[in-house]
Amino acid sequence: MATTIYLLCILTCLACAWLLLGSYRRTGHRLLFWSGWSFVAMTANNLFLLLDKVVFPDLDLLPARLIAALISMLLLLYGLIYEKV
Repeated sequence: MATTIYLLCILTCLACAWLLLGSYRRTGHRLLFWSGWSFVAMTANNLFLLLDKVVFPDLDLLPARLIAALISMLLLLYGLIYEKV
């Protein structure tokens, strides 16, 4: 059951990233660019979570997960602060 939930989270973040970056390509709004890349990093974070909990339960991937989450939040924060709509 946990594997299914982790996979659904990965697919949801990937779909959001795909839609946001596709929208950026069509409109050119920079906030969509930063939001899309934020969701790419969230996808990586969820992938690390799946690898940590299901694939390699003996290996600690917490630092990689935390770095991916930090990058994701910094990208979104940068976009929200410095990009004008």
